Amino acid sequence: MAKIVPLISSGVAGPLGVLHLPRLWLKVSLECRGKLADGYPGIGKGYDMMTINALGLNADAVKKFINDSKPTYCQFEAWVKKQPGVKLDKATVYKHNSAVRGYIHDDATRKSILGANSVADEGSVNPGAVDLNNLDDWYEFHQAELR
Repeated sequence: MAKIVPLISSGVAGPLGVLHLPRLWLKVSLECRGKLADGYPGIGKGYDMMTINALGLNADAVKKFINDSKPTYCQFEAWVKKQPGVKLDKATVYKHNSAVRGYIHDDATRKSILGANSVADEGSVNPGAVDLNNLDDWYEFHQAELR
């Protein structure tokens, strides 16, 4: 069975407008089927928990729903909207999306991702974590599928 690198960026939002939520759905969906590429957590400590916490969701409930229901992305968003205490008001979504866009990786992570991609770390690369994570995903996808 092929393991899949999740290529939906954290910088992508679905109809609810929440950045990273589509990637979270994809990663958990793949993990629940044993198809998530090695090294990728279904629900990790970074953007995954940032998104879950910002919306007032429960990580275990997210994983259980996706595992049991195998929802499409829009079915997942519909479930999110029905969760008790969920926060989807404009201010919450704006604050979360700003935090996602504004997150900067530490120097070691940046250097590691750029180094793996043979990109010089001379300050011209956008240091934002979303863009660096995209670069990391594309590299991992290339290594797994295109070499």
